[in-house]
Amino acid sequence: MERALARIDLAAVERNCARLASTVGDSVHLCAVVKADGYGHGGEACAGAAIAGGATRLAVATAAEAAEIGPRFPDVPLLTMGALAPAELDVALGAGSEVAVWHEEYRRLVAARARAAGRGPARVHVKLDSGMGRLGNRDPEAVLAIARACAEDPDLELAGLWTHFATADEPQSSFFAEQLGRFSEVAAAARAEHPGITVHAANSAAVLREKGSHFDMVRCGIAVYGLDPFGSDPAAHDLAPALSLTSYVADVKRFEAGDSAGYGRTWQAATDTNVAILPIGYGDGVRRALSNNAEVLIGGRRHPLVGTVSMDNLTVDLGPETAVEPGEEAVLIGRQGEEAILAEEIARWIGTINYEVTCGISARVPRVPG
Repeated sequence: MERALARIDLAAVERNCARLASTVGDSVHLCAVVKADGYGHGGEACAGAAIAGGATRLAVATAAEAAEIGPRFPDVPLLTMGALAPAELDVALGAGSEVAVWHEEYRRLVAARARAAGRGPARVHVKLDSGMGRLGNRDPEAVLAIARACAEDPDLELAGLWTHFATADEPQSSFFAEQLGRFSEVAAAARAEHPGITVHAANSAAVLREKGSHFDMVRCGIAVYGLDPFGSDPAAHDLAPALSLTSYVADVKRFEAGDSAGYGRTWQAATDTNVAILPIGYGDGVRRALSNNAEVLIGGRRHPLVGTVSMDNLTVDLGPETAVEPGEEAVLIGRQGEEAILAEEIARWIGTINYEVTCGISARVPRVPG
């Protein structure tokens, strides 16, 4: 019995990466994005599994993540994609990470920090904001000028040109094609000047949606972990979910009609029934919005989560006839018998995305291979 446990199927991560690598082909690098502790799955372990499955590059968002992942995989190119303050930049470069640049002032800072560190030129990826509206330079000419300056600076090495899509996971959106068109024009010009650079744009959704977005490298995050980038069914894309979240039945109480469970008495038994108490709650990442709005697998069957989810406990209505003993496993994400609850289903229950479901599993929940 474990109060709360996230089992991570590393073989599934490996298979998912093999499937993605097969999709893009041998001429395109697969970069596994392992930021946010591998989307809640465990960054270091999943990075190793991704590489075993065919990933040849890794990516993170923060300097702290680079410091964790870079030394563990020194022979695998690593890109830190996020904005870095000067002290964070030192950490990322010290970890051997490549970094993003998008304006001249920051380019000069990277060069200066690389020169001060004395480790040789910093490898940089120049980012075009093709329509995401976040990091990146919107001016194509400025992007080409920055790339040129990087190539000419002895303290820098121009490693890549990149962008990020805003609506790749929305098949009916035409904005994806607009972004791809804008980026393709800049990429062609940059390649003409710098033939050796790595051009990359595609996230998981773009990889599965449009071959023309693959360029030299793709950056897959959500699909690596067997989650559907389109928020529906991973199996439709031959992806296998890698994470399951379990607890156990700590107690079973007999409720009479009118008895309530949890803070605020938000649920009262309509008839006599049995209620299971699970020692897991929002302190573990089971969102409070799931109160009276979810199901849990116990004994291979779905049972409604009832009452308000508290920090450390939640309650499940077993029904008047179900025979469940304390100690039985309870599955909040994953499979039990013939039934399965997907992260995508939980996301629909509370109006969010599968990314947030797995990233929200807190650090106090152990991640173990399984």
